[in-house]
Amino acid sequence: MPKRRDGGRPKSDRNRQLARIHMAQQQAGLDDDAYRDLLERVTGKRSASAMTPGEHLAVLGEFARLAPRGRAVRAAAKKGRAYLGRPRDVAAVPLLTKIEALLADASREWAYAHGLAKRMFRVNRLEWCNADQLRRLVAALQIDANRRAATAADADQGPSAAP
Repeated sequence: MPKRRDGGRPKSDRNRQLARIHMAQQQAGLDDDAYRDLLERVTGKRSASAMTPGEHLAVLGEFARLAPRGRAVRAAAKKGRAYLGRPRDVAAVPLLTKIEALLADASREWAYAHGLAKRMFRVNRLEWCNADQLRRLVAALQIDANRRAATAADADQGPSAAP
């Protein structure tokens, strides 16, 4: 049986929760004052060790609410990708740059384009599409952009008055 790193002592639930709270503090990049302000705002106490297990869960829930995808977003930023799911070779493939621009214009995630590729061509990732498939994907996104622009123009004009 392998030896445990902590000397064989089982950690209590309280210690696990405190460790999770402190890891969330580090991941959120909060200094001590901001961290204690958050604790006080959520529980009325400025120390995690003085809290009940229910208050620990409330604090962990608040950290989760503030940064639901914190770890994944930071990992993508470290790799030089601004968004989750963004292909690595966007700058090298002009059609991917166009797709990125159309997605940004529509306020859509890269997951939308990946899903579109999967639905249209049965290809799971944009990186695996050939040039013809990327052209068709750009066309579909452009048609969607034109449709949204026409809908917005109709909404701006409002109901026309009869003479």
